[in-house]
Amino acid sequence: MLNQEEALVKQRDAIKCLKKKEAALLLGGGEDKQERQRSAGKWTARDRIVHLLDADSFTELHRFVKSEENIPGDGVITGYGTIERRVVCLYAQDFTVHGGTLGGKHAQKIAEVMDLACKINAPIIGLIDSGGARIQEGVEALTGYGQIFRRNVQASGVVPQISVMLGPCAGGAVYSPALTDVVFMVEKTSQLFITGPKVLKSVTGAKVSAEELGGTQIHATKSGVAHVVAATEAKVFAEVKRFLAYLPSAEKGTPSFHEPHPAGETSLADLIPTNGKDVYEVKEIIRALSDQGEWLELQPRFARNLVTGLTQIGGQSVGVIANNPKHLAGCLDLDAADKCARFVRFCDCFCIPLLMLEDVSGFIPGVEQESRGLIRHGAKILYAFAEATVPKITVILRKAYGGAYVALNSKALGADFVYAWPGAEIAVMGPGGAAAILYRKEIEESSEPEKTRKEKQREYEEVHATPYVAAAKGFIDDVIDPRETRTVLLRSFALLTQKVEGNDRKRKHGNMPL
Repeated sequence: MLNQEEALVKQRDAIKCLKKKEAALLLGGGEDKQERQRSAGKWTARDRIVHLLDADSFTELHRFVKSEENIPGDGVITGYGTIERRVVCLYAQDFTVHGGTLGGKHAQKIAEVMDLACKINAPIIGLIDSGGARIQEGVEALTGYGQIFRRNVQASGVVPQISVMLGPCAGGAVYSPALTDVVFMVEKTSQLFITGPKVLKSVTGAKVSAEELGGTQIHATKSGVAHVVAATEAKVFAEVKRFLAYLPSAEKGTPSFHEPHPAGETSLADLIPTNGKDVYEVKEIIRALSDQGEWLELQPRFARNLVTGLTQIGGQSVGVIANNPKHLAGCLDLDAADKCARFVRFCDCFCIPLLMLEDVSGFIPGVEQESRGLIRHGAKILYAFAEATVPKITVILRKAYGGAYVALNSKALGADFVYAWPGAEIAVMGPGGAAAILYRKEIEESSEPEKTRKEKQREYEEVHATPYVAAAKGFIDDVIDPRETRTVLLRSFALLTQKVEGNDRKRKHGNMPL
């Protein structure tokens, strides 16, 4: 039995031991490795947590977990904190500790913080900087990845999942970011690829750098894996914070409302040319409708014919999809279809209303698109909009032709409101093509075929393609003055906050075309 003085000494010794262990954890793989990481232009894992979270808000979990090889923290830091006072769970892989490689205990720590995120309905953020699976742990490391992947799927649509790529990511490790909602990358720092440059060279003889194979250029423009790219870690963390500001914490959360702010002074009527063949930048329309002209575009360099992003209208977060005539005339292709469907489903998961700004002449025709599965990819858009139960509004800005009109949140697919500007054209196809088919015989027999063709085209435009024809049949709700679009949207979204929609017949899930 210890006396009081001996007990106090023992307690002081225990605290000293704790502080010593804590100090060792802060050093990660050692001061030299941390300095090497910083000199390469990268923050350490703990630096990143400090810069991302609110000051003094981080609580670390499972600090003293270690593998059989006695690796401090097993190369990953896990815990929770706040961003702009919102609770988030996160993990940060520590590249200074065995290259941030993933072993059994490393995976266990990540899995447990993901479980916690789902339990408390908080976003989960992965700060990924890892050399991949820890080879010496073999199948245990591979099993660890499987446990993380399963949790990615279980958390999908339950809590927002964010991957911030802050270094290399190769092999099976890339599938966890691919399963999350949004992927952030840093220029000249982040890479993702299944097979690295060295293996690729040994197998195929191809010589390619890590940046060329899986850097931001390839994933932001061609693969579509990256949603947001920034020049530095500081800037990418700022974008993560912007993104979170638009989201409710989880799928059971209420829609996100903030203090309403006025739109810019830009007149919408002046932004779109009256000539249907001229191009314009649809992003200017989005800014004009948005509070303070601010919004966050996702995948801006991928499938540029379709724009997706998050904004606020009257203080309410809204997901915007818009055809962009500046690229491919705003027509839909394979990549645009995937981009659209994925974004619609993401917004539907997290109670974010949808706004479709439509100016589309159809799906891009051609052997190449058809042979690569345009039908299958286009069906994803139909499925996503028809399945979504959040408030859905469409504004037809200039034209809406054929199957693309139906696919892009038409009334028939379940749009709550569809509005059109007075100059909009709604038809099976463009007036030129329609007139050529409907009045072919009259044009061919005319003494002045070109004049007759133009007359018939004008007749088709006036009789069949005006928005008033669709309005008369109840297929659109109203024809509105472009200058009143924001006011109409404010009222419509405010009304739809009371929307309740669901199927009486419960089902496990539908079979979305993939």
